[in-house]
This record gives sequence, C-alpha cells and structure tokens, in this order.
Amino acid sequence: MTLDKNKSETVLDAIDSKYQALHQKTETHLEGLLWSKPMTYWDYIQTDALLSLQTQRTTLPDEMVFIMYHQVNELIFKMILWEMRQISYSENLTTAFFTERLQRISRYFEMLTTSFQIMENGMEVEQYMKFRNTLTPASGFQSAQYRLIEFCSTDLINLIDYRFRASIDRSTSYEYAFEHLYWQAAGKDYTTGKKSFLLEEFERKYKPVFLSHMQEYNTINIWQKFQQLPLEDQKNQALIDAMRHLDYTVNITWVMQHLNVAIKYIDNSGIGDGAATGGSDWKKYMHPKYQRRIFFPELWSAEELTHWGESEKM
Repeated sequence: MTLDKNKSETVLDAIDSKYQALHQKTETHLEGLLWSKPMTYWDYIQTDALLSLQTQRTTLPDEMVFIMYHQVNELIFKMILWEMRQISYSENLTTAFFTERLQRISRYFEMLTTSFQIMENGMEVEQYMKFRNTLTPASGFQSAQYRLIEFCSTDLINLIDYRFRASIDRSTSYEYAFEHLYWQAAGKDYTTGKKSFLLEEFERKYKPVFLSHMQEYNTINIWQKFQQLPLEDQKNQALIDAMRHLDYTVNITWVMQHLNVAIKYIDNSGIGDGAATGGSDWKKYMHPKYQRRIFFPELWSAEELTHWGESEKM
C-alpha cells in the first residue's frame, strides 16, 4: 500500500508540474477526469467512421475490393510520411535512429508490394474491366501522398524528367521544377504543352500543397539529412544498406509489382483497349528502366546505375 501511495504522489507531482508549465490549474484538469468516459477500442480507432468511407460507384461486387485496397494503401502512405517527418525534423539524428526509421519505411513498402496479390488474384478481370470504365478518368497516378513521399525522400533533381535535368539546378524556381517532374510526362504533351484532364484536375487539387512540400523538404529530405551527418556517420554500413534497400524497394520492387498487376488486368485481359483509366502511357511511366527513379544515386555504382531496372521483367 505504501508503494502505491508513493507512486500516486509521484504521478500527481508530475501532473502538477506539467500543468504549471502550461499555466493551467491542475485541479481543473483532474476534476475533468471525473466526467470523462472510459476509452473503448471503437472510439479510439474511430472504427465506425473508417468503415463508412467505402462507397461503390457500380453494382459490381469486386469494386469494393478495389476501393478498400486503395484506401489501405493511402493509410500506409500516411504511416510512411509520419516516419519520414521524424527523420527530417530530428535535431540530433543518430545513425541508429536513422537506420531504424528507414527500415520501418521499407517494411511498409514491402507490405505494399506483397499486398498486390490481393489485387492480382482477388478480383475477377471481367468485373474490373467493367467498373474501371465508371472510374475514368480517375487514376492511381493521382495519389498525392505518394508524391509527397518522393519529395521527402530525395533532392528534386532526382525527380525531374531526365530529358530536362541539364536545365535545372538548386537555384531553379520550384514552379519550373514542378512543370518538369518525371510524372508530368504521363499527362503532358511536351510538343504542344497541353495537359490531360487527369493532370489538370490533379494539379487543381494539390499543386499548392506540392509546391509547399517541395520547398519545405528542400534541405531536410532523407538524402539531405544523410549528407548533414558527420562524415564518419555517412560511412556507417548499416545506414548505407538501409538507404539502398529503401531505394530499391520503392523504385524497383514495388513499382514492378504494381506494373505487372496492371499488365494482367489492362494489357493481357483480352478485354478493352489496354489503356490506363487516366489515359497515360502507363508502361513507360511505370517501368524503372525508362524513368530511372533513383532517390540516392550517389550510393550506387556506375554499373548499377547504368543497368537500373533492366533485369526486371514485365
């Protein structure tokens, strides 16, 4: 009993110190606890709200699989951004913390990669080829969180369409860099400068957010945080391995699994015209050997860079 009393007094003293620092009355907050309801799982997780967010646009049952799968993806993307922010805003970043957070992010992407089996084997092709027409021109291309993940990962030059990299450096305006990001090629005709409806709507919704994020993470993205470490820490093999593993997992393994599932449904189904819902040249847009999305090129050998993604089969 004495130990319990001492512990209670210690906790109360700590609570009192907390609220004094906030210039709040401790007794007011303690009294509020008398009227608060006990926590339940469904209130904490907001289960009812979460399960109310699935709205089909067709009568085809497998559309529900498609919706829920992509919502799970977006939740995982949010988890990834949460981990990245911890790295970017860490003031005393250690190699151990850096490595552990990178490994977390890689595990999230590995989960996304293996989860493609749900899409690959969990929907009838015939149903998908019907309800996808109802979804046009919406496209997974329009996942804003994935773009934010890219901005958090690497310097903007590594996200620029390789045809225009020579015209861009760190003094280039964010607006100009934005117009030449690699994914613009999936929705823009560079001959005429005309953007597809898919891209126009995407930018109407998110462009201000993207430009703000590009600026915010210009000096605190994962690559910049790595370079800001002491030189000795930059040689830490566990950290280098974690950086390389993340790069390969995101830009080759996950992308190729996504591409091969798309091929099954869009290209090899024998139904429809093989075009993406957003109208993009999706094979060249997605395959790593064409767009060469590499977050940390300095950590790869010249030979590895030359043959990036070439061994991956569609």
